[in-house]
Amino acid sequence: MSLTLMFHPLSSFCHKVLIALYENDTPFTPQIVNLMDDGERTAFRKLWPIGKFPLLRDEARDWTVNESSIIIEYLDQHFPGKTRFIPADPELARQMRFRDRFFDLYVQLPMQKIVGDRLRPDGNKDAHGVEEGSETIRTALGMVDQAMAAKTWANGEEFTMADCSAAPALFYADKVLPFAETHPAAHAYLGRLTQRPSYARVLKEAEPYFKFFPT
Repeated sequence: MSLTLMFHPLSSFCHKVLIALYENDTPFTPQIVNLMDDGERTAFRKLWPIGKFPLLRDEARDWTVNESSIIIEYLDQHFPGKTRFIPADPELARQMRFRDRFFDLYVQLPMQKIVGDRLRPDGNKDAHGVEEGSETIRTALGMVDQAMAAKTWANGEEFTMADCSAAPALFYADKVLPFAETHPAAHAYLGRLTQRPSYARVLKEAEPYFKFFPT
């Protein structure tokens, strides 16, 4: 088995890549990395000094792939399956990449800002940063709610990398800023994402770790 994914089960960006792997039943070795362990953190940073998840190692090609979107594009190129994450049409591919970045930058990252603040000790909180992140998410959810009122998946009727990004972004956003009542179309889209077998599997495997998610 040439592929090894270094990840953590709670990481939203790791969820994104796991969805892609499970969509096409791509064989890989999962390797959970505990960054709180000095040895594991040091070994991981030797491969990727930035120290962020996820990281894909392809031993057959002697290649290390960083960043969730790039990993999925790598899988789409070298390990294609029934689900193609990058549309063949260049215009549709450009639209998909925009939506992929949209969910990463305007839902996942501000969500992580809110979660990170909950982990900060008293006296070191960032109320302004949390409000700024919350407002970004609310604005993004309004756009998603409007866009998803008339289509099944982020880029239309075909499941793509944009949906791999949307699934954990919306799942965790709903934890920090519940939006079932305020953005029903976006929440219905989240329901379709969580019911898709690939993401349902990711969530099932992450269940033992959800107790560590700060509320």
